[in-house]
Amino acid sequence: MPDERPSTEGPATFREVFAQREFRAVFVAGALSWVGDYVAKAAVTLLVFQQTRSVALSAAAFAVSFLPWLLGGPVLAALAERYAYRRVMVACDLIRMALMLLIAIPALPYQAVLLLIFAATLANPPSQAAKSALIPQLLTGDRLVVGLSLNSSVGQAAQVVGYVFGAAVAAIDPEVALLFNAATFGLSALLVRLGVRNRPAVMNPAHRSHLLRETRQGFGIVFRTPVLRAIAVLVFSAMLFSIVPEGLAAAWANDESRGAVSAGTAQAAIMVANPVGFILGGLLVSRLFGPARRMKLMRPLAVVAPLVLVPVLLDPPPLVVALLAALCGFAVAGMLPMANGLFVQALPNGFRARAFGVMATGVQVIQGLAVLVTGVLAERFPIPVVVGLWSAAGVVLMAVATLRWPDRQTVDDAIAAATAANAAPPAGTDPASDGTAGGTSDPHAGDGHRRHAVT
Repeated sequence: MPDERPSTEGPATFREVFAQREFRAVFVAGALSWVGDYVAKAAVTLLVFQQTRSVALSAAAFAVSFLPWLLGGPVLAALAERYAYRRVMVACDLIRMALMLLIAIPALPYQAVLLLIFAATLANPPSQAAKSALIPQLLTGDRLVVGLSLNSSVGQAAQVVGYVFGAAVAAIDPEVALLFNAATFGLSALLVRLGVRNRPAVMNPAHRSHLLRETRQGFGIVFRTPVLRAIAVLVFSAMLFSIVPEGLAAAWANDESRGAVSAGTAQAAIMVANPVGFILGGLLVSRLFGPARRMKLMRPLAVVAPLVLVPVLLDPPPLVVALLAALCGFAVAGMLPMANGLFVQALPNGFRARAFGVMATGVQVIQGLAVLVTGVLAERFPIPVVVGLWSAAGVVLMAVATLRWPDRQTVDDAIAAATAANAAPPAGTDPASDGTAGGTSDPHAGDGHRRHAVT
């Protein structure tokens, strides 16, 4: 298998990444379904509010989309390991398309809307897990790192575009927005079905066990492998503080705008700042710096990310807060693709989708917890003080995480162990039970493609 460790080679170009036909299909399909998802969130929230005139129920309509990750994300993601990735992605898109068509039925009771939107979002974990595991089959080396950066950036861009477009269309007719979402899922399924060749499932029936046991193995491979555990700590720590300005934006804008800009403008600026910074950081860092330089920048950027939010202690105007939030997003995006790349190399093929479920669920839980805790604190203390001190604690946390980062030999050993496991013939037992690199072998392990757990 090729050596994918960081080298002194120049960075891969966007043209090289998009030259891969299957990646183009996955990329466009993902962008469509993401935009549709955010359009639907805006539409469903408004639809429920129009029926009930209840802020709490409209908020519940928004929050229900996160429940599948919180209630069973790793288990649902583990399903993707059992079937061909293309089949999982297409099936999930078609299921979501059908459910969105049902939600778009005029005068549907809000209770049914909430139930159907929850059912639709149950397809998100297996679909996203399959996608995360498929991409490293399509791209290798630095093309993989750049591809992951592009994928992350388009997700953030879809959030901005989807919310703006969804709010505009939903204000006219929420059902039209929902029909648009159904159409994006249908087109996404078609692109994946026609643009991606079928590959066998990673886990064949002979190697299956109880789904909960397979999920537990996913947790074990992440948290018992030192390199994977270090990456998980770094990513979870970044999510703990980077989401806070966005989560408190509404209250912050109304408390702190002081007439310089409208509260609505201030809220919008703070909410979109982090995604915009993330887009710029992911694209610029991955394009301007080679693999070796990005590796050196990863840990400094991890500390810089919370550090740039500490000045909010001085209670700056909302637009300055937005600028600081954008810089935080830039720093997080600069380090994330390299962390993803290392995660890919140190993870055996048979655990890609399950490891994604573990990481994605951790991100969702930590972001929700961070917003909840800082929101409670902001009830008693000024928001700038809460966010500034929370970010200062983030600097300490990130400094500890980077100081405890595994040495080069440990990283190399983890990559070598995963490479050996990926190249080994299928075995009847699962060597991952001891927590070291191993697992069900992949029929395509010898072709040099590796799967990825989106972190």
